[in-house]
Amino acid sequence: MSVQLSEAKIEEIKKDFSFFDRDGNGQIDLREFIDLLTVISPKTKASHVEEGFKLIDSNNDGYIDFEEFLSWWQECWWEY
Repeated sequence: MSVQLSEAKIEEIKKDFSFFDRDGNGQIDLREFIDLLTVISPKTKASHVEEGFKLIDSNNDGYIDFEEFLSWWQECWWEY
């Protein structure tokens, strides 16, 4: 399910994205994604990390860009 977000909420999500984009290149790589999961889901099994990364990385370029992150957030975290 996709949700219509306010500009304020999108800005908040951008801040979250930027927090995990440690090198500031506009993309979250696998190492940064592991850091993200450590915060939001500390009990995630290591075997699920790469699988989850690949699901979010919809264009399969090896990185999660903001649009992919936003789509994932809308699908998974909209109720929070």
